[in-house]
Amino acid sequence: GGDGGGEATAPPPAPSAPMTEEELNDKPKRIYRYFKSLVRQWEDDLARRPDDVRRTAAGKNETKTLKQCRDYIRPLFQLCKRRELADDLQSHLFRIVTECEAGEFVRAHDAYMDVAIGRAAWPIGVTMVGIHARSGRAKIESSNVAHVMNSESQRKYLTSVKRLMSYAQRKRPDVHPSKKVMNL
Repeated sequence: GGDGGGEATAPPPAPSAPMTEEELNDKPKRIYRYFKSLVRQWEDDLARRPDDVRRTAAGKNETKTLKQCRDYIRPLFQLCKRRELADDLQSHLFRIVTECEAGEFVRAHDAYMDVAIGRAAWPIGVTMVGIHARSGRAKIESSNVAHVMNSESQRKYLTSVKRLMSYAQRKRPDVHPSKKVMNL
């Protein structure tokens, strides 16, 4: 049973006070607040699970996934607090946040793919056939390189961003399935 227990029917976390116009446009603060609130919601959801669910392999796995997500996203939170997030990365993450908040998870996923792998031309097949390196090769290597390849820390927090996007999508039954990214 569970209709008499207070902890099983805890209300969802109340949204913080409405943001001012200035706060709405404060990209690092919006990014930080959105993902931090998702981490807290996920922690609360896991804490409310019954013990028999927690002890299953799947339950333990979800707890490990949350812990890893929390550890991996910490550097992103620090960059947001210090306002040291690169402009291009910040604009992609801000787009992810605004699309998720609007329930547009397919668009948020597109923004995530842009930041994770970029829209760069991918060298497929044999690349160095001639004796001399080609100028096109230099373009592939420099300008449009995906951000996620730049550092292990970025790769890790972008992985956490994707996990939190998936969590946010699961928590929104009000959003039509056509606006969600389905797992294949």
